[in-house]
Amino acid sequence: MPSLTWLTLLAVPLSLTACDNANDTEMPMEDEGMPMGPDATPMDGENMPTIQSGAARTASAEGTVTAIDTEAGTITLDHGPVPALDWPAMTMAFDAAPEVRSQVAVGDAVTFEFEASDAGNRIASVSKK
Repeated sequence: MPSLTWLTLLAVPLSLTACDNANDTEMPMEDEGMPMGPDATPMDGENMPTIQSGAARTASAEGTVTAIDTEAGTITLDHGPVPALDWPAMTMAFDAAPEVRSQVAVGDAVTFEFEASDAGNRIASVSKK
């Protein structure tokens, strides 16, 4: 019987320690090709900025085209801050219709209008600077 008591006394703290460690999370590693947010965390598809209100809002920004993906239907822009939406400068992909994608090339400096909503961010118009 005494050995069972010792086993129980040892098992309880060990199991509590294991439960406590389950909540530990590691900070994401910086990925060179990944857009970075204002706090230097990677901006992947899950945490790209969107409007929290649910309603679409229109904003404008200036930036440089860094990629055009015809299969995904996106234009990636390295854009400056967007004060209307409280966004910092960053590089991110925007949905864009084929006629919008055909107006620009990688490396173009542009001014663009876009809609931001919970569903995503879509370029409405773009013009070269």
